[in-house]
Amino acid sequence: MEKALEVLVIGGNRYVGKRLLARLLAEGHRVTVLNRGSSPPPAGVEHLVADRDDERSLTGALGSRVFDVVVDQVCYTPRQAALARRVFSGRTRRYVMTSTVEVYEYEDSPALVREEAVDPATVTVDLSLPWDDPAFLEANYGEGKRQAEAVLAAGDPPFPYAAVRVAHVLGGADDFTGRLAHYAERMRTGEPIAVPVVNRPATYVHVEEIGRFLAWAAGEDFTGPVNAASHGTLTTEELCEAVAAHVPDGRAVFRPVEVGEVSPFSFRRSYGMDNARAGRLGFTFGDARQWLPRAVAETLGKGD
Repeated sequence: MEKALEVLVIGGNRYVGKRLLARLLAEGHRVTVLNRGSSPPPAGVEHLVADRDDERSLTGALGSRVFDVVVDQVCYTPRQAALARRVFSGRTRRYVMTSTVEVYEYEDSPALVREEAVDPATVTVDLSLPWDDPAFLEANYGEGKRQAEAVLAAGDPPFPYAAVRVAHVLGGADDFTGRLAHYAERMRTGEPIAVPVVNRPATYVHVEEIGRFLAWAAGEDFTGPVNAASHGTLTTEELCEAVAAHVPDGRAVFRPVEVGEVSPFSFRRSYGMDNARAGRLGFTFGDARQWLPRAVAETLGKGD
């Protein structure tokens, strides 16, 4: 990057956010983190404490501060997006929202899905839904992100936003999801792994790679949605093969189920994203099959 930027990161003090902060600092940017104060940021990062859901708290913490770019790691609902748009209009030249592959939850294409499959300008926003109810939000995660994107995309004057639609993230010793551990434990015990009768593949991204992408996106000027995924899709079988290398005598036993809960990273619909737009904009992703063994080793630990 040619010059140091004033960057505000909302949330994101762990996992992907931790990598994002490290890269921004390494590139010489001036970085501020805003969160509720539950954990301190790394050395060299300024810390603002506020509730991002409380407009008075947020504006009070920001004072007269302005930023070149805001990276919002924790925008999950249209209400949060509307508040952020009000607060940051005129405070930043660029707003980068971390979105998700789950915005494509109604798409089921064997071909990799491109950004235009979900156009935020055509998404209906309903602010009256119970977005503050954690159970409702968890059950409607993709819809919350879709409507949040729609809020940022609408209105006049235009708001300079980008929505990074992140694939399923793998890697890192600090992976807190327990998804790969789910497979490892079943291999240890011989318990079957529940999968759909027709189990579809998905795209993935390494945790270091998505941190690098978000830091790169902060310094660019494109707008609108962009898919962030490594090249190639992975199946549940491929994930389990990589996990089995860390389980003595590890072998996956799959149990197809027609209905009911299935194991993590097994899907009844395709979850493949086309990353061509990111490539045209200048970012090069790696190949998921090349980094998968390393990602599993990082998360499970050698010999686990």
